[in-house]
Amino acid sequence: MPNNYRKSEDALNRLTDAQFRVTQRNGTEPPYHNEYWDNEAEGIYVDVVSGQPLFSSLDKYDSGTGWPTFSRPIAPDAVRNEIENSVWSTRIEVRSTGADSHLGHLFDDGPEALGGLRYCMNSAALRFVPADQLEEQGYGEFRDLFEEGGDHTHQGVSVANILASFAREDGAAKRR
Repeated sequence: MPNNYRKSEDALNRLTDAQFRVTQRNGTEPPYHNEYWDNEAEGIYVDVVSGQPLFSSLDKYDSGTGWPTFSRPIAPDAVRNEIENSVWSTRIEVRSTGADSHLGHLFDDGPEALGGLRYCMNSAALRFVPADQLEEQGYGEFRDLFEEGGDHTHQGVSVANILASFAREDGAAKRR
């Protein structure tokens, strides 16, 4: 996916307080009190800051957590993952690659049939583009996802692979 989605002052100025707190200050919105946790419409979810396509409704499922949850990103390079250490735990933070927006967290307790991953996202970090508006909003290349016979094959992303890549990067940094 071309990475021409960027953060701009204009985009930041258009954010609501909640959107700014979540995307720029690594905040978390309350469960069940957010816009997309129970959205069942077909379409894609884009970064509220840059418009970068991030997730598809085809990969959304009800995890029972009260946040919009996906089994994978719309493309492997749509998001990047960072280890987030806190006093209470170590988690994998998910950020957009274009605008570096905080989106949510990645867990390895998703349904095995969907790849075992749970991308637990904040609605405030996302904007939903309905499938019937993809062309008019500039996302026509994703229309075939929602057509019968559209190609939406799984792109082998696993928490084990993500953690292994962190270990390799950490080892390389220590050798420098």
